[in-house]
Formats: sequence, structure tokens, C-alpha cells
Amino acid sequence: MTSAQIAGPSLTRRILHRVFPRVPNFFALLAEQSAQVEIAAGLLVEYMGSGSSDVSRRVVDSEHEGDRLKVRNLTLLNEAFSTPIDREDLHRAIINLDEIINSCNTIVAEMDSDVLALKADKYCLEMAVCLKDGSEALAAGYGRLGSEPTLGRLDAEKADKAGRNLTRTHRRALAELFNDNDFHHIFRRKEIYSQLVRAGDRLNVCNSTLLDIVVKLC
Repeated sequence: MTSAQIAGPSLTRRILHRVFPRVPNFFALLAEQSAQVEIAAGLLVEYMGSGSSDVSRRVVDSEHEGDRLKVRNLTLLNEAFSTPIDREDLHRAIINLDEIINSCNTIVAEMDSDVLALKADKYCLEMAVCLKDGSEALAAGYGRLGSEPTLGRLDAEKADKAGRNLTRTHRRALAELFNDNDFHHIFRRKEIYSQLVRAGDRLNVCNSTLLDIVVKLC
């Protein structure tokens, strides 16, 4: 085989790749990022159950890894020649998946801080478990987009149920909290409850985006 014959296909591939650049596997990228959300939510539950400083540090590490994945995915999205679904859906998913991780880190940081210095109560733990359940469902749903997107509907239903459970727990928590006479404690505890609800709101946005993607793929 001559050098021209060897170089021919390679040159052709280079030309084709320049004219038609490879499209990143965004479904795999979202699957990896949603799996990191599941890890962060699991660590939040572990922290609520133990208050361990070691778990707190792992939450911070998880948030740093989440930022890395977000930046990578946004960069690939901005540079992509084309995408398998709407860019807006991909952007919304990337941003809000990372916000769930940020919320987990914020909750732990505030509970650890000298300002709040709070230990988790049963409602903190229960809401964290709801967030974890929803994050697991999201990770499963986003993980199926590249192979079995129709099954993502069932995962979205599970995530929606977890989000509604978190909201109901929050209402019960407030009802009990407002019976307290210590206003300093009320304000401190309510702040953490509110952060958990905000994480649940991000979960709902991610779930809505998952459903939008599933509809467009199916």
C-alpha cells in the first residue's frame, strides 16, 4: 500500500470532520451530571443523619466536581455544531442539575456555620431523603435518554412524587416550628427548610426538562 493510499482516507476524514464536526454525546454528558446530583443528594442525607464534618467535606468536593461537569458540558454545548435536541433544553438541564448540587452544599455550609449552627431535625432528614429519591429518579431518567427514552416517563413520575413529598413535609415542618416560642430558633430553622424547598424546586425544573426531552425524542 502506497503512502498516498494511506494518507487518502485520513485526509478525507479530516475534511469531513471539518465540514461536519462530531456531535458530543450530550445524553451521556447529562447522564454523568445527573449521577453527580444523585451523589450529592445522598451525601446530604448522610450529613443530616450524622452531622459529620467528614461528610461535610465530601459535600464540598461533590460541589466542586459538579461545577467541573457543568462548565465542561456548557463549553461543549456552546461549541457544538449541532445537538440531538433543542439547545435550550440541554442548557436548562445542565444549569439546574448543577443548582441542585449547589443547594446541597449551601444547606450543609449554613448548618455548619457559626451564624446558624444547627443540627438536623427529623424534618430536615425527611426532606433530604425526598430530594435523594427524586435525584435517583432523575439520574435514572437522564441515563435512559440515549437508549430507552420512553422509560424516562416513569422516572419522571417518581421524581415528581418525591418533589410533592418534600413539599408536604415542608408544610408539616412549618406547622410544628411555628408552635415554638424561641423566635431565634424559628428563623434559623426556617432558613434551612427554605433551602431544602429551593432544592426541591430545582428538582422539579429538571424533571420538567426531562419530560420535555422525552416527548421530543418519542
